[in-house]
Amino acid sequence: MSAIPTPAPSKNVRSLSGLGPFLRPYRGRIVLAVLFLVLAAVSTLVFPVALKSLIDQGLIAADPGERMLALREHFFALFAVGAALGLFSAARFYMVSWLGERVTADLRNAVYAHVVKQSPEFFETTQTGEVLSRLTTDTTLVQTVVGSSLSMGLRNGVMGIGAMLMLIITNPYVMTQVLGMLVLVVLPSLYFGRRVRKLSRASQDRVADSSAIAAEVLNAIPVVQSYTQEQREADRFDKATENAFVTAIRRTRVRSGLVAFIITATFGALLWGLYQGTQAVVAGQISAGHLGQTVVYVVILVSSVAVLSEVYGDLLRAAGATERLMELLSSRSPIESPERPAAFPATRAGSSLELRNVSFHYPSRPQHPSLQQVSLQVQPGETVAIVGPSGAGKTTVFQLLLRFYDTSEGVVSIDGVSVRETSLHALRQRIGIVPQDSVIFSTTALENIRYGKPEASDDEVMAAARAAFADDFIRQLPEGYNTFLGERGVRLSGGQRQRLSIARAMLKNPPLLLLDEATSALDAESERMVQAALESAMQGRTTLVIAHRLATVQRADRIVVMEHGHIVETGTHAELAAAAGLYARLAALQFAQ
Repeated sequence: MSAIPTPAPSKNVRSLSGLGPFLRPYRGRIVLAVLFLVLAAVSTLVFPVALKSLIDQGLIAADPGERMLALREHFFALFAVGAALGLFSAARFYMVSWLGERVTADLRNAVYAHVVKQSPEFFETTQTGEVLSRLTTDTTLVQTVVGSSLSMGLRNGVMGIGAMLMLIITNPYVMTQVLGMLVLVVLPSLYFGRRVRKLSRASQDRVADSSAIAAEVLNAIPVVQSYTQEQREADRFDKATENAFVTAIRRTRVRSGLVAFIITATFGALLWGLYQGTQAVVAGQISAGHLGQTVVYVVILVSSVAVLSEVYGDLLRAAGATERLMELLSSRSPIESPERPAAFPATRAGSSLELRNVSFHYPSRPQHPSLQQVSLQVQPGETVAIVGPSGAGKTTVFQLLLRFYDTSEGVVSIDGVSVRETSLHALRQRIGIVPQDSVIFSTTALENIRYGKPEASDDEVMAAARAAFADDFIRQLPEGYNTFLGERGVRLSGGQRQRLSIARAMLKNPPLLLLDEATSALDAESERMVQAALESAMQGRTTLVIAHRLATVQRADRIVVMEHGHIVETGTHAELAAAAGLYARLAALQFAQ
C-alpha cells in the first residue's frame, strides 16, 4: 500500500487548479494585481496610437513652428504613456511578487503541517528526502509561476490579444489570413506541450530521488565513514543526479524545440501581414503613421507570443509540481481523532491500561503478525516490565498504546477509555516516553528539555534536569543550558542524550510512563544514577519498562515475558526465575556473563 497515491498524469495545466484554495484568501490582492496588469498592458497598447499621431500629425505639418509645437505635444503624450506604463508595471510586480511569496509560504506550511500528522505507516512507504524535495523544489516552481510567470503570461496575453484586435481593425483582410496561419501554429504546440509536461514531472521525480539519497546518507555519516563507503555513496548520488540531468535535458530539448517553432512560425505569419501593409502604403491605401502603428503592434504581438511560449513551459513544469504537492495533501492518515472524542477521567495514582485480545500486523508486513491475541491489564501506579527476545512484540505494545497504529483485532484502553474513542492529543498528553534512541533537536539544552512541556519555566526545566542527573554535565557545557547541541545532539555522548530525553519525559509529568530501554546508552555509574531518578519518577504513576538487560527490571511489580507476539509468562523476578521457563533461560544467559 502506497502512502501517496499516484494519479494519471494530466495533459495540460489544469493541475494548477489545486492552488485555488491557497489563492482564494487573497482575492482582493489578486483583483488589484489583475487591475494593474491590465492597465500596464493597455498603456503598452496605447503607445502605437500615440506614435501614429506623432508621425501623421507631428511630422506632416507644413509650418516649422507648428511642427515643433506638435512634436512637443506628441512627445509629452508619449512620455505620459511611458510613465503610466512604469507606474502600473511596478504596482503589478509588487502585487504578484507578494502573492507568490505568500501563497508559497502557505503551501509549504500546509504540506508540512499535513505530513507531520501522518501515522508511521505513511513513513514506511515514503522517503523523507522525497517529502523534502516536494517542500523545497516543487514549492519553488509554484512560486515562480504565481509570483512571476503567471503574471507575465496574463500581461502578454492581454497585450497580444489587444495588438491582434488592433491589427484586425486596421487591416482586417490581411489579419484574417494571419490568424488562419496562427491556428496552424497552435495545434502542434499543444502536442509538444504535453510532452514537456510529462518530462517535467519525470525530471522533478529524479531530483527527488537524489534528495532522498542525500537525506539518508547525511543522517548516517558515522556509519558510512566507518565502513569506508564515502566513494560508493558519492557514486550513488552522482548516478542519481546524472539521471536527473539527462531527464532535464530531454525536457529542455523538447521545450527549446517548442519555443523555436512557435516564435519562427508566428514571426513568419506576422511578417506576411507586415509585407501586405507595406504594399498598402506603396499603393496609397494607408498612411506612413498607420504603417508605423502596424509595425509596433506586430512587434508587440510577436514578443507576446514569444513570452507566452516561455510561460507555457513554466506552467507545465509548475503543473507537475502542483500535482506532487496535491498528492501529499490528499494523503489521509488511517489514524485520526474521532469527531466526538471521549474524555479521560481524572487520575491521581497513575493510569490503568488494558490490552484485550489484541492482534496486530504492520501494514508493510501483512503476513507476519507482531501480536497475537495478547491480553494484559496494568493497575494504576503499577510498574510492569516487558522482556523477551528481539521481535517478540514489546515495542509494538508501546506503539499501540500511543495509537501510532490501530489494532487488527481487540481493544487497547487507558483508564477505561478505548484509545480509538479519544482524541490523539488527549491520549498522547497522558503518556511520556523515553525511547531507546534519544532524539535531540537542533536547539539548546534548555529547549530540548522544555519540549516535554512547552509552557514550563526555566526553574521547572532545571529541576527536571537535576532529577535526571543531567544538571551537572549541562552546566559544564560552554553556555550551560543555553548551549546549542548541534544536529541530533552530536555534541553530546550517548548517555548524555539519554539523560536529556529522560528529563524531558519527567518534565511532562504524565500519569503513564513508557521506558523503552531507557538506560541502554548509559555507563554503569550513570545507569545507577538515572535508575534511581527513574524509580523516583515512577512514584505515583504507571510505568511500562522494556528492557533487554534483566538486571534493570528485577524490582518491577510484575514482569511480562513475550515471545513471537504472545505473552508466555507473567510474574515477579523470583517467581519467573524459579519457573524454569523463557525468563529463567534469558536470566541464566545474562547473569552467567
